[in-house]
Amino acid sequence: MKKNVISKLLQLVLFLGLGVFFIWFSMKDLSPEDIKMLKESSKSALSLRPMLFISLSILVMGLGHYCRGLRSVMMIKPLGYTIRKSTSFYAVMVGYLANLAFPRLGEVLRCTFLQRYDKVPFQKSLGTIVTERVIDMVIWIVLLVITIALNSSLLSELVIVKNSDGVITLGDWLSNKFSSLMHNYTLIVLGFVLVIITLALYFTRKHWMKNRFFAKIGHLIKGVWQGLISIKDLQKPYLFLFYTLCIWTAFFMGGYLMLFAFDFLNDLGALSALTILTIGTIGFMIAQGGLGAYPLIVAEIFVLYGVNYTQGLAAAWIGWSAQTVMVLVLGFASLILAAFLNKNNDVKST
Repeated sequence: MKKNVISKLLQLVLFLGLGVFFIWFSMKDLSPEDIKMLKESSKSALSLRPMLFISLSILVMGLGHYCRGLRSVMMIKPLGYTIRKSTSFYAVMVGYLANLAFPRLGEVLRCTFLQRYDKVPFQKSLGTIVTERVIDMVIWIVLLVITIALNSSLLSELVIVKNSDGVITLGDWLSNKFSSLMHNYTLIVLGFVLVIITLALYFTRKHWMKNRFFAKIGHLIKGVWQGLISIKDLQKPYLFLFYTLCIWTAFFMGGYLMLFAFDFLNDLGALSALTILTIGTIGFMIAQGGLGAYPLIVAEIFVLYGVNYTQGLAAAWIGWSAQTVMVLVLGFASLILAAFLNKNNDVKST
């Protein structure tokens, strides 16, 4: 238990450290005049019109998270469990809140949340969440390919990482990721060994299942697998597709509306919003909660579209802050509301 806590703390320090590093690197070359422009650009967002569009952006993104909760209800339904829409939404937001602190903790906490309040077995909800993540990853990859196709210079000119060794463009990052996967022989060997072990355990399962410990492991694996394949038993697959499209449309529109909050971004169109959505997501992969990395990447995107870097950086920080504040507020509110509403239900049932 102590080792697990230490591991989590080390991960937190690592990801927060990366975030702080990106903050420093994105601002280290700014002149006093640039700093002044950064402050002025940030202050401009405090007037009525910018606040209106920032609020609309947050509202639309919040609706996207609600649609994610509705999609989760559909995923769990074929498993024989009916969860409340409110509980599912609360679980989604609590998961996002947890991911701000520790990477991948949100998925675990989301499953625990559903088990606590709507009695869904942990392993089954985990399986559905993994399936959701795979679907969203496929959609993101498709949108990324479309974005690159529509932005011919994106791969060679867009800087997404700056460090002491120089800069890394989007093309370099994608190439390195692909190369590391293709040449990671340890991962390939481990995958092969895992397949062999899985097959061996499957064909000898009757022998192992007589042991109480392995019976519990088998029950856990079976539950996760049922969650993974629950998508094939959806009662309304078109509604599931609709919710999925709503999620990504909401994220796109949230970024698009944010452009109208700043005079120097008003001329940018839908393509820039799509680029921010797809490429900006990489910032959340690089650093915990996108801290530092997301604003840096979005600022570089703005530069490609002819926006001053300092002004773009200010807008990017405000956009990131708005998303983070939304997650913090809705996440903590979800924790309180879920506990309060379920307490009332317990009182009524007694």
